[in-house]
Amino acid sequence: MFQRIVKAVPNLFTIGNLLCGVLSITCNMSGLLEVSAVLIFFSAVFDLFDGRVARKLKVNSEFGVQLDSLADIVSFGVAPALLFHAIAAPSIFTSLAFILFPTMGALRLAKFNVKPTVGYFSGLPIPAAGLPLAGMGFFLYSNAWITLILALLMVSPIRVKKL
Repeated sequence: MFQRIVKAVPNLFTIGNLLCGVLSITCNMSGLLEVSAVLIFFSAVFDLFDGRVARKLKVNSEFGVQLDSLADIVSFGVAPALLFHAIAAPSIFTSLAFILFPTMGALRLAKFNVKPTVGYFSGLPIPAAGLPLAGMGFFLYSNAWITLILALLMVSPIRVKKL
Protein backbone atom coordinates (compact mmCIF):
# COMPACT_ATOMS: atom_id res chain seq x y z
CA MET A 1 0.00 0.00 0.00
CA PHE A 2 2.77 2.45 0.98
CA GLN A 3 4.66 1.69 -2.24
CA ARG A 4 1.55 2.48 -4.32
CA ILE A 5 1.22 5.86 -2.59
CA VAL A 6 4.91 6.63 -3.12
CA LYS A 7 4.58 5.66 -6.80
CA ALA A 8 1.65 8.10 -7.21
CA VAL A 9 3.44 11.15 -5.74
CA PRO A 10 5.26 12.28 -8.94
CA ASN A 11 2.03 11.88 -10.91
CA LEU A 12 0.30 14.20 -8.44
CA PHE A 13 2.83 16.89 -9.37
CA THR A 14 2.09 16.22 -13.04
CA ILE A 15 -1.65 16.51 -12.37
CA GLY A 16 -0.90 19.83 -10.62
CA ASN A 17 0.85 20.96 -13.81
CA LEU A 18 -2.16 19.90 -15.90
CA LEU A 19 -4.69 21.54 -13.57
CA CYS A 20 -2.79 24.83 -13.66
CA GLY A 21 -2.79 24.64 -17.47
CA VAL A 22 -6.54 23.99 -17.60
CA LEU A 23 -7.18 26.77 -15.08
CA SER A 24 -5.01 29.08 -17.19
CA ILE A 25 -7.21 28.37 -20.21
CA THR A 26 -10.34 28.92 -18.10
CA CYS A 27 -9.05 32.26 -16.77
CA ASN A 28 -8.09 33.29 -20.30
CA MET A 29 -11.65 32.59 -21.47
CA SER A 30 -12.93 34.73 -18.58
CA GLY A 31 -10.68 37.65 -19.56
CA LEU A 32 -8.28 37.22 -16.61
CA LEU A 33 -5.20 37.30 -18.82
CA GLU A 34 -2.60 38.11 -16.14
CA VAL A 35 -3.94 35.32 -13.91
CA SER A 36 -3.83 33.00 -16.92
CA ALA A 37 -0.14 33.84 -17.39
CA VAL A 38 0.69 33.31 -13.71
CA LEU A 39 -0.96 29.88 -13.79
CA ILE A 40 1.36 28.86 -16.63
CA PHE A 41 4.28 29.74 -14.35
CA PHE A 42 2.73 27.63 -11.57
CA SER A 43 2.54 24.79 -14.10
CA ALA A 44 6.29 25.13 -14.58
CA VAL A 45 6.90 24.74 -10.85
CA PHE A 46 4.93 21.48 -10.80
CA ASP A 47 6.67 20.35 -14.01
CA LEU A 48 10.08 21.07 -12.52
CA PHE A 49 9.43 18.76 -9.59
CA ASP A 50 7.52 15.81 -11.08
CA GLY A 51 10.53 14.21 -12.75
CA ARG A 52 12.89 15.07 -9.93
CA VAL A 53 10.56 13.54 -7.35
CA ALA A 54 10.15 10.40 -9.51
CA ARG A 55 13.92 9.98 -9.80
CA LYS A 56 14.47 10.68 -6.09
CA LEU A 57 11.82 8.12 -5.08
CA LYS A 58 13.03 5.72 -7.82
CA VAL A 59 9.51 5.35 -9.23
CA ASN A 60 10.03 6.39 -12.87
CA SER A 61 7.40 4.91 -15.16
CA GLU A 62 6.35 5.00 -18.79
CA PHE A 63 2.91 6.07 -17.58
CA GLY A 64 4.48 9.09 -15.85
CA VAL A 65 6.42 10.03 -18.97
CA GLN A 66 3.29 9.97 -21.12
CA LEU A 67 1.19 11.81 -18.54
CA ASP A 68 3.89 14.49 -18.30
CA SER A 69 3.83 15.03 -22.07
CA LEU A 70 0.05 15.33 -22.13
CA ALA A 71 0.14 17.85 -19.27
CA ASP A 72 2.95 19.78 -20.98
CA ILE A 73 1.08 20.19 -24.26
CA VAL A 74 -1.86 21.72 -22.37
CA SER A 75 0.18 23.89 -19.98
CA PHE A 76 3.02 25.00 -22.26
CA GLY A 77 1.50 24.56 -25.73
CA VAL A 78 -2.22 25.27 -25.76
CA ALA A 79 -2.49 27.66 -22.77
CA PRO A 80 0.32 30.02 -23.94
CA ALA A 81 -0.96 29.90 -27.53
CA LEU A 82 -4.46 30.87 -26.38
CA LEU A 83 -3.02 33.66 -24.24
CA PHE A 84 -1.05 34.92 -27.24
CA HIS A 85 -4.19 34.74 -29.40
CA ALA A 86 -6.27 36.65 -26.84
CA ILE A 87 -3.80 39.54 -26.87
CA ALA A 88 -2.58 39.63 -30.48
CA ALA A 89 -4.16 41.76 -33.18
CA PRO A 90 -6.01 39.51 -35.64
CA SER A 91 -4.13 38.68 -38.84
CA ILE A 92 -3.17 35.72 -41.00
CA PHE A 93 0.31 35.86 -39.45
CA THR A 94 -1.13 35.77 -35.91
CA SER A 95 -3.33 32.82 -36.87
CA LEU A 96 -0.33 30.98 -38.30
CA ALA A 97 1.68 31.54 -35.11
CA PHE A 98 -1.30 30.49 -32.98
CA ILE A 99 -1.70 27.23 -34.93
CA LEU A 100 1.99 26.36 -35.25
CA PHE A 101 2.97 26.92 -31.62
CA PRO A 102 1.04 24.03 -30.01
CA THR A 103 1.47 21.88 -33.13
CA MET A 104 5.27 22.14 -33.04
CA GLY A 105 5.15 21.60 -29.27
CA ALA A 106 3.23 18.35 -29.74
CA LEU A 107 5.66 17.20 -32.43
CA ARG A 108 8.61 17.99 -30.18
CA LEU A 109 7.11 16.05 -27.26
CA ALA A 110 6.28 13.06 -29.46
CA LYS A 111 9.80 13.05 -30.90
CA PHE A 112 11.33 13.08 -27.43
CA ASN A 113 9.03 10.30 -26.19
CA VAL A 114 9.94 8.07 -29.12
CA LYS A 115 13.67 8.89 -29.09
CA PRO A 116 14.78 10.20 -25.68
CA THR A 117 18.19 11.80 -25.38
CA VAL A 118 20.65 11.64 -22.49
CA GLY A 119 22.12 14.85 -21.09
CA TYR A 120 20.48 17.16 -23.61
CA PHE A 121 17.22 17.91 -25.38
CA SER A 122 16.97 17.96 -29.16
CA GLY A 123 15.03 21.14 -29.86
CA LEU A 124 13.84 23.72 -27.37
CA PRO A 125 11.81 22.02 -24.60
CA ILE A 126 8.15 23.05 -24.63
CA PRO A 127 8.26 24.67 -21.14
CA ALA A 128 11.18 26.83 -22.32
CA ALA A 129 9.05 27.93 -25.29
CA GLY A 130 5.78 28.39 -23.38
CA LEU A 131 7.16 30.43 -20.49
CA PRO A 132 8.30 33.39 -22.62
CA LEU A 133 4.80 33.55 -24.11
CA ALA A 134 3.36 33.50 -20.59
CA GLY A 135 5.75 36.29 -19.59
CA MET A 136 4.72 38.38 -22.55
CA GLY A 137 1.08 37.61 -21.78
CA PHE A 138 1.49 38.79 -18.19
CA PHE A 139 2.47 42.20 -19.59
CA LEU A 140 -0.31 41.99 -22.21
CA TYR A 141 2.25 41.97 -25.00
CA SER A 142 2.21 39.68 -28.01
CA ASN A 143 4.57 39.21 -30.91
CA ALA A 144 3.84 36.78 -33.72
CA TRP A 145 7.52 36.67 -34.80
CA ILE A 146 8.68 35.59 -31.35
CA THR A 147 5.88 33.02 -31.18
CA LEU A 148 6.85 31.58 -34.59
CA ILE A 149 10.55 31.50 -33.73
CA LEU A 150 9.83 29.67 -30.47
CA ALA A 151 7.61 27.20 -32.36
CA LEU A 152 10.34 26.47 -34.89
CA LEU A 153 13.03 26.17 -32.21
CA MET A 154 11.03 23.37 -30.59
CA VAL A 155 11.45 21.18 -33.69
CA SER A 156 14.93 22.41 -34.62
CA PRO A 157 18.01 20.19 -34.29
CA ILE A 158 19.62 22.47 -31.69
CA ARG A 159 20.84 20.79 -28.51
CA VAL A 160 19.72 22.21 -25.17
CA LYS A 161 21.46 20.95 -22.03
CA LYS A 162 19.16 19.28 -19.50
CA LEU A 163 18.90 20.97 -16.11
